[in-house]
Amino acid sequence: MERLKQQISFILEIDKLKTIYRQSLITDKSRYENDAEHSWHLAIMAFLLAEHVEEEVDILKVIKMVLMHDLVEIDAGDTYCYDEKAKLDKREREEKCAKRIFEMLPKEQCQMMYDLWEEFELMETPEAKYAAALDRLQPVLLNYTADGKSWKDHGIFLDQVIERNGRIKDSSEKIWKYVEDLLQDAVKQEYLMER
Repeated sequence: MERLKQQISFILEIDKLKTIYRQSLITDKSRYENDAEHSWHLAIMAFLLAEHVEEEVDILKVIKMVLMHDLVEIDAGDTYCYDEKAKLDKREREEKCAKRIFEMLPKEQCQMMYDLWEEFELMETPEAKYAAALDRLQPVLLNYTADGKSWKDHGIFLDQVIERNGRIKDSSEKIWKYVEDLLQDAVKQEYLMER
């Protein structure tokens, strides 16, 4: 019963992810998405787009990664990917939350969650590369659909978006080619500016 209580406490704690808002508008442009919606979207993308990755991946592991990778933002908040100043202490803030939140779980589940989070952060395994590619692709798609609102609001340029998202090609050249084409169209549409 104690194990179940720990797991239920964790489940209730992670509901807070629904209150962490990101910088991307949802496709109808009515509001910003929250972290829980982002994670759900990535999980769907994980199995739909798996045929486009170059290395074989364990899809269940990828889904686990994308569903839990942003749980650390419950305490750390969402760090905007182009905010260089906020990124300076991002790891420290997120690691502190990872320890707090994962330690709510039984020991082996705590370790599993921490290991998955760390693997995602390192982006070295095929699964982590794919999960990270999805984590980069999804905001690009939402920003494009929202006529580049977030890019415009933050004064983001094409070269910054390419630099940030270039790691997509570590997992899939095909998806990266799609993103490159989308970004070129974003420039034509004036959703995104060149320097």
